[in-house]
Amino acid sequence: MTYFLLAFAAFLLLHLVPAWPSLRQGLIDRLGRRTYFAAYSLLSLVALGFVFHAALQLDFVPIWDPAPWQAWVTFILAPLGIFFVLAGLFSENPLSISIFENRDQTGAIVAITRHPVLWGFLLWAIAHVVPNGDLRSLVLFGGFALFALGGFFMVEKRARRRLNERWSVTSSRTSIWPFVAILKGRTPFRADPVMILSAFATAAITLWLLAGGHYAMFDADPLLQALPFN
Repeated sequence: MTYFLLAFAAFLLLHLVPAWPSLRQGLIDRLGRRTYFAAYSLLSLVALGFVFHAALQLDFVPIWDPAPWQAWVTFILAPLGIFFVLAGLFSENPLSISIFENRDQTGAIVAITRHPVLWGFLLWAIAHVVPNGDLRSLVLFGGFALFALGGFFMVEKRARRRLNERWSVTSSRTSIWPFVAILKGRTPFRADPVMILSAFATAAITLWLLAGGHYAMFDADPLLQALPFN
């Protein structure tokens, strides 16, 4: 457990960099925005791999019995989470996490929720808690879910401080909860090229994972759990 906690602590510390404006801007000024994001993305993947490797060293302790219906939670929530992450990262969004610096425009995904990346990460984590009824998975994916939930408060506070008087106008056209602003008529639903490409990319990634990619990486086939005789 100590090894896992160290790995997860390293993951959390790395992701405090974007929440520290002076450090983040200093790195961008020194490295350039593209180099910063490329390096940060690479380190994030390495840290994520470190966490998974540490989690796999933990003993398997069952908590609840697996059932075929649990796999369908993953089939629904995981692709939705991937879509939110992709669309959120590659859309202009002054209110939350994005790889773009644009502070004046918002992508179509922001009309659905102003924190699409955090929602995507949260949905992906929940999608993996339900079908994996063991302590190791609960600690791993439950930790990711708590990390995403904490991110809502941190990112929201940072955006309010950065935008100042622009916050009320910009945030009024969206909502934290998905689709609330659209349902209340504060903003229309729309799609843009980023959302459309993200949908196609999500479909391709999902098909690859179900066709054997997930088993190749994690030695687990999600389709087998959905079968009623397992």
